[in-house]
Amino acid sequence: MKALIVGCGDVGTRLGLAWAADGVEVHGVRRSPGEIPPPIRPVVGDARRAETYAAVPMDLDYVVYAAAAGAPRDEDAYRRAYVDGPRVLLAHLAARGAAPASIVFASSTAVYAQDDGSTVDEASETAPTDFRGRTLLEGERLVRAASPHGRVVRLGGIYGPGRTQLIDGVRAGRVGLSEGGASAWTNRIHAEDAARLLRFVAELPAGAPQVLNGVDREPAPRDEVVRWLAARCGVRPAVCGDAPTRGGNKRCVSDLAVSLGFSFLYPDFRAGYESLLADSD
Repeated sequence: MKALIVGCGDVGTRLGLAWAADGVEVHGVRRSPGEIPPPIRPVVGDARRAETYAAVPMDLDYVVYAAAAGAPRDEDAYRRAYVDGPRVLLAHLAARGAAPASIVFASSTAVYAQDDGSTVDEASETAPTDFRGRTLLEGERLVRAASPHGRVVRLGGIYGPGRTQLIDGVRAGRVGLSEGGASAWTNRIHAEDAARLLRFVAELPAGAPQVLNGVDREPAPRDEVVRWLAARCGVRPAVCGDAPTRGGNKRCVSDLAVSLGFSFLYPDFRAGYESLLADSD
């Protein structure tokens, strides 16, 4: 078995190591290959350049595109990461006659523009109002149109080791409760579960759903998360005004993934953040 992971950052590396531990030959694309741990085979290059894939075998079983824009406020960076990169990769695979069993695109719940606290599943409308969601949706369509085995995982906010901004902010008083007393719903997933879900989707049989939400089992109001973290950290939660929530105000659900057999290591924010806090105590 062989796999290609484009974007071996935190989640991509977790995925690659898990596959490699089970005997899969994993090739990982990253601009800084020295940061890719063995036994993942590093591929030096830019995902937008076909020559990056010259040395990658084309008898691939799985392809996962998990690149990140790196600049969340830069529309050009989003287009390079989520449209240009997939387009070049898909064209290269087609030109070389590659026929992987699945091609998985790591997208985001940003493609859902619902902002009224409503419940959102994979059948909900995708009508993003900002460039982030629109660009991601364009990338999704490229992957799904290129192959009947093209699949999409719409990830919520990823947290985990090295992604503790919320914990740090609550502890320092930079992140607090909404002044108005009513905060937006938030959606998240632990980095380990994100990697596990990408693998799960890649390994689904032919005919499986093409789109799955990648969020834990409990969307939660932002203030509820802040209060829990403050109590766990032994600090009084600050009140920081009605700061906008980047993910909007919606309750994304992952019922479809669970119905297909996926189980979460961290099914809610308490389980996930408790693991991080226990490591830092």
